[in-house]
Amino acid sequence: MIELTDVRKAFNQGKPNEFWAIQGITTQFEVNRISCLKGASGSGKTTLMSMIGCLSRPTSGRIRLQDRTISSLPERFLTQVRRHTFGFIFQRFNLIPGLSVVENIMLPAYPLGLKASSLRSRADRLLEQFLLADKTDNPVEWLSGGEAQRVAICRALINDPKILIADEPTANLDSRLSREFMALLDELSKAGKTVLISSHNPVVFDSPVVDRVVELEDGVMVPGER
Repeated sequence: MIELTDVRKAFNQGKPNEFWAIQGITTQFEVNRISCLKGASGSGKTTLMSMIGCLSRPTSGRIRLQDRTISSLPERFLTQVRRHTFGFIFQRFNLIPGLSVVENIMLPAYPLGLKASSLRSRADRLLEQFLLADKTDNPVEWLSGGEAQRVAICRALINDPKILIADEPTANLDSRLSREFMALLDELSKAGKTVLISSHNPVVFDSPVVDRVVELEDGVMVPGER
């Protein structure tokens, strides 16, 4: 269970341009489910996801993960939680040009100190699972949009995270590829992953694979949800 209690986030606090991006969110996200944060650009989706994923801290309030408060952990412990608990898929994929497909996938796992052979075996299994084995040594610049998306998923899964966070992952994909992406998320959820996705794309938030939709507007939850 991911539990948020009166979570707030301010930028430039105490300055003339102070801005409260998140204004008192209290909710829960169940494990082994696909939950979607819906809302227009600037609604606070990315800010909220970054706090849940331990990429930033709330200004006030509490975030708990499986009965453990993570929002107040010292940075060194927060880093460990982030590395071992979360996998991230970004809007622009953030693949690194000049590196091969398999090198991009393996990169986030190096801080875990795994043996090179073990890490490569894990990457190879993901490449097989997502039908990318024939692209293993290709530069990522050669990939199509759908292939780049699948590489981004493999990279997010290389640490075998419990929770997958996807921030506007279909923003650069057409409707067909967006539906294919949602089907992949459905498979991951059925395999035991918890998925939290943000999107303003109806293909995403109206997808039958999504278990729960939470709408944000100006940093607050809109009453009523699916």
